[in-house]
Amino acid sequence: MKTSVFFWRMLAYRPGLYVLNLLAWTLIHMAPLVPGLLTKAFFDHLEGTHTFPHGAVAIAALLVAAALGRIALIYCGFLTDVAFRFRLSSLLRRNLLAHVLRAPGARALPGSPGEAISNFRDDVEQAEEATSWSVDTLGLVGFVVAASWILLAIDAQLTVLVFVPLILVVTAAQIATARIRKYRAASREATAQVTGAISEMFGSVLAIQVAGAEQRVVGRFAKLGESRRQSMIKDKLLTETLSSVFNNSVNLGTGIILLLAGIKMRDGSFTIGDFSLFVYYLTFVTQLISNVGNFMTYYKQMAVSFGRLKDMLRGASPALLVQKAYIGLGKKGTRKTAVAEEERSGGREPEIDDGSLKLPVRAAPLRELAATGLTYRYPETGRGIDNIDLTLPGGSFTVVTGMVGSGKTTLLRALLGLLPAKRGTIRWNGEPVAAPADFFVPPQSAYTAQIPRLYSASLRDNILLGAAASPAELARAIHAAVLEEDIAGLREGLETMVGPRGVKLSGGQAQRTAAARMLARDAQLYVFDDLSSALDVETERRLWERLFAAKGGATCLVVSHRKAALARADRIVLLQDGRIEAQGTAAELLATSASFRRLWHGEEQEAERAL
Repeated sequence: MKTSVFFWRMLAYRPGLYVLNLLAWTLIHMAPLVPGLLTKAFFDHLEGTHTFPHGAVAIAALLVAAALGRIALIYCGFLTDVAFRFRLSSLLRRNLLAHVLRAPGARALPGSPGEAISNFRDDVEQAEEATSWSVDTLGLVGFVVAASWILLAIDAQLTVLVFVPLILVVTAAQIATARIRKYRAASREATAQVTGAISEMFGSVLAIQVAGAEQRVVGRFAKLGESRRQSMIKDKLLTETLSSVFNNSVNLGTGIILLLAGIKMRDGSFTIGDFSLFVYYLTFVTQLISNVGNFMTYYKQMAVSFGRLKDMLRGASPALLVQKAYIGLGKKGTRKTAVAEEERSGGREPEIDDGSLKLPVRAAPLRELAATGLTYRYPETGRGIDNIDLTLPGGSFTVVTGMVGSGKTTLLRALLGLLPAKRGTIRWNGEPVAAPADFFVPPQSAYTAQIPRLYSASLRDNILLGAAASPAELARAIHAAVLEEDIAGLREGLETMVGPRGVKLSGGQAQRTAAARMLARDAQLYVFDDLSSALDVETERRLWERLFAAKGGATCLVVSHRKAALARADRIVLLQDGRIEAQGTAAELLATSASFRRLWHGEEQEAERAL
């Protein structure tokens, strides 16, 4: 999609509101026509050229009325402008966020969270700003057309000179196009790097302290800040330079016009009233020249922001950004009305997403989950899984194991839809699962990742994440996760703030908090990715015992190399280089697989070292 198409589709998001906003600001910018004519009448009345009915007092009264009328128009204009701008920015952010949430979880963002924040904040704001300037520019065109017609009737030569600066402004803006885009892209990238660095520092406080890297991290942050300062200065300097060119070209044109007007007044072909009208209109006519230059600058900067937003879509159609959707503004329960309005207006996308949370329907009780030919390769390395056939009977406990880098986590993520499988089918009770990422959520499945993701909130909020759970259900989840003793030792208990990414908890506490979060949700399939890696042997034993007691009828898929999990498994899947090397029980694999024996005995040696 070209930038021009994106811009047009933003304007067409709410065409009625945009036209109303344009009409309001056109009237605001055309309102000075009346005071200008009244000013001309005032001086003509004083000069005696034309007598105004009821004299100068009537002119003064009309000027006051015109000023009050323009104030009322400006108030209405701000209402329409705010309504359109914030609806547009809300739509862009809503659609961008919806795309991120729909994307496979492990590949949702192309860059760091800091860069994503910059996209949501700065790039959307730039697009919104460009649409706002279009209203001012188009509104001023109405004034210029009417004023030009009036001024041409007075003196055609002077009127033509009014538009000479416009040519200079457009030329300057076109010459600076490449640098505008270059400097704006650099400033946006530098801002994203600074924001990302802040996020990473807060998320890695313990790692920085353990490594004694505080000074180096601060030094790196200072360098990023300096780089951003230089990029922002270049961007701002170019913008202000262009603005100076625009304004000074207007002033130069104004000076020439005033000199010619003085000459014409000497020979009597130009009255004082004509001169006052010219001077009065000149300010507003030349305002269009400045606005055109600024609009072109904002438009070119918007092209850079649009490119960054497209990068965040990771190959998806840019039309997603401006797809009509309900954003929660306006009357409640108006989804059907909104659809009907869009159809009447000839909108290309009458089907409007109301943005409401669509809860998944509970599937039939799990009898068998089967994956056939499941394949995924990471684009950067080519590593992944290839042609995996996996069957999980209902109520079974299956452990996926293997050496580091064998594809265990990739298999889980591809199965759950967190990575987009290149090939393969997934079936629930024999029925194909078309969208795994939407299907494998509670009440179908619950998942604990290899690295727990905790928020800077209370322990209670991290476990529930807004889920409705009774105190008894919460207590059962905490007990199953072997977390009750840790909570009892915390001064504020469940209300303890865990800090960014759970930095105030130990690794084992963070993993068990994530486990409690999963167990607080009723699901038919529980997926654990190396849950017990930070647990001691006794805690791990208690965790599995309690899990079986609490969720005895559930199906479990576990990634682990720990003996406690392997010994309990109904089936073990041994991966090697992204393929299944062997399957069976622990006893069967100990008898038939040399790779599994190495893993098993390696686990024994690790336990002995721990003792």
